[in-house]
Amino acid sequence: MEDFGFCLAYAQFAGAPLKLRKISNPWRSPSGSLPALRTNQKETLSRPSDIIIHLRKQKFNADYDLSAKEGADSLAFISLMEEKLMPALIYTFWIEPKNYVDVTRRWYAEHMPFPLNFFLPGRMQRQQLEKLRLLRGDERLEAGEELEKELYRDAVECMNLLSQRLGSHKFFFGDSPSSLDAYVFGHLAPILKCKLPNGKLQQHLKSLDNLTNFCTNILQLYFPKDGRESFSQKTSSQSEGGDFDHVPNKRRKQFLSALVALGAMLSYALLTGMVSIQHAHHEALEEPPDLQDIGSHHDHEDEGDG
Repeated sequence: MEDFGFCLAYAQFAGAPLKLRKISNPWRSPSGSLPALRTNQKETLSRPSDIIIHLRKQKFNADYDLSAKEGADSLAFISLMEEKLMPALIYTFWIEPKNYVDVTRRWYAEHMPFPLNFFLPGRMQRQQLEKLRLLRGDERLEAGEELEKELYRDAVECMNLLSQRLGSHKFFFGDSPSSLDAYVFGHLAPILKCKLPNGKLQQHLKSLDNLTNFCTNILQLYFPKDGRESFSQKTSSQSEGGDFDHVPNKRRKQFLSALVALGAMLSYALLTGMVSIQHAHHEALEEPPDLQDIGSHHDHEDEGDG
């Protein structure tokens, strides 16, 4: 979830023209995993770091104006979040029993095709548990009250440090968002937007006014809640039938990639304003149709690309 939010926010900040292609079956992704970026050279990238490197090579760099010190600070805060915040996010959405059963599993299961909806959410949960064990360096780690307290304590410490660093500024470094802003937003926005039965992290985040405003401002600026028309000003949604006509032809020839995301990906729905998760009240969602062929719309658009 966080990886997708980070990659999409970074692309928005850098002004990269992407087609967003939504699918309900991760196995239909060109890489077999989601999110995935398919370049105009028919290369498929799944790791967020590879996606960001590719965008930078194409001159879409959200960190272009950062000084050496700011770049070092950015890496330090990202490392801090990976160590202190990421484990708590995994626990909150995938391990905490009520959150997982009432929201995460139910939401994914309702928006995956049969029969994947019966077993993929459970498989995704097991993968997240393994990821948590790797992050914590404990192969025998199990969910429990003590673990929850420890993870939440670390997450609160991390959010407090981020709040102190942001201060009264709109973004972490100057007047333009950077990769750190994308990383922070990608991790905090799902906490802010989801109304989970166990919302301890959200409660603390909402107590930090500057971080809450930071997320809200980015949502309003880059992911308008008033629908996909506004959202598509920078990112074309393939299942809507758009061909990215709003991107100038010269620029379209310079670079065009497709970010493939799960149609049932919670972070996509949150960031585009399609849904605000409500405990015990699930809004009707518009389910985007599956793609018949992920790469079918690339061939003619990418011809002549240098």
